[in-house]
Amino acid sequence: MIGDLRKAAESTTVSILETNLDDSTPQVLGYTMERLLAAGALDVTLTPMQMKKNRPGTMLTVIAKPEDQEKLAGIILNETSTLGLRIYTAERRVHTREHVEVETQHGRVRIKVSGNGSYTPEYEDCKVLATITGAPLKQVIADANLLI
Repeated sequence: MIGDLRKAAESTTVSILETNLDDSTPQVLGYTMERLLAAGALDVTLTPMQMKKNRPGTMLTVIAKPEDQEKLAGIILNETSTLGLRIYTAERRVHTREHVEVETQHGRVRIKVSGNGSYTPEYEDCKVLATITGAPLKQVIADANLLI
């Protein structure tokens, strides 16, 4: 085994759900992603890939708590054209993190700060402020980064 468990604040078991799709529209994939996240998926990614017969396709990958695995598998099977999916167990390690709030010229933004010192403004906070104030999203993010 390579790595140092002492540097991870948390180590948990997760379920990975994957399927390759070569006949789904971007609208269906986007909707499926929204449904999966709303149903408790920890993360959802869509990866472009080249499939058999030279068809472009997408790999849908979901990281989930084991107890949510069946519910999320049902969403994938119901919302996409897949005939099956792969499910396997993986280990997930994460840094400690905390939220701090900063006051920007646009409003309050939560900043996620990790145990190793890296940080990032919360996208949803920045998005709301950009929508309310009319400021460009990239400016709201940049202003929040200046205050940490």
